[in-house]
Amino acid sequence: MRHWRPFLLFTVLAFGYAFLYLPIMSLIVYSFNESRLVTVWAGFSTKWYGELVHNDQILSAAGLSLQIAVINATGAVILGTLAGLVLARFGRFRGRTAFTTLITAPLVMPEVIIGLSLLLMFVAMENVIGWPGTRGMTTIVIAHLTFSTAYVTVVIQSRLSQMDVSIEEAALDLGAKPAKVFFVITVPVIAPALVAGWLLAFTLSLDDLVVASFVSGPGASTLPMVVYSSVRLGVSPQINALATIIVGIVTVAILVAGYLMHRQEKQRLKMQ
Repeated sequence: MRHWRPFLLFTVLAFGYAFLYLPIMSLIVYSFNESRLVTVWAGFSTKWYGELVHNDQILSAAGLSLQIAVINATGAVILGTLAGLVLARFGRFRGRTAFTTLITAPLVMPEVIIGLSLLLMFVAMENVIGWPGTRGMTTIVIAHLTFSTAYVTVVIQSRLSQMDVSIEEAALDLGAKPAKVFFVITVPVIAPALVAGWLLAFTLSLDDLVVASFVSGPGASTLPMVVYSSVRLGVSPQINALATIIVGIVTVAILVAGYLMHRQEKQRLKMQ
């Protein structure tokens, strides 16, 4: 049985990777298909990429989604860092349980409930104070911040809990201001967690469909909403081309982030 163990492990690993990545590879291959039918190969062609470039609806939705994702990721990192700092450094305080519950609730709450509750809140606010006048980019960003901040907080809090507090205490004993200690010492140490949180929030925002569908209005369709409406009428080769471009961008971003984090980790080990 011991002799079969490596073979079984390799087989299970191969099936797992095939289950995850074969559909993506198939999508990439058929994005270069000449035929309009996505399941019938009719020769190599890049014409769907050309048509995608001239598809104003998809380009506009992609631009809106990227703007929302960048703003959301940056805001989530700021709020998540503050929340994680409170949970990791301030110990027990009155209201900590309620604060922790409010922070972590979006992690387990269904997206339908989040979207519906935010929609009702925006409608009520519009009736009371007249804002927001229309639902669009602003309301989507607020909605995405609601659940993205929760994920970033968990990442930041975990990293802060593992950090050696004596480094910060030594800087304070030497006369450094708390703000300077945070930006000069704490932020560089938790930088990998900040990058990971930013990428996670960016991905969550770019991928969201359910919540955005509730809080968006006319003329504010995100890329997932446009793709979903297109797929309901039949998968277009342009969607394959779009997905291939997104996979390529995400792959490059992951490789760059991994390289930077690996280099920083090597520098940290050399300093020890």
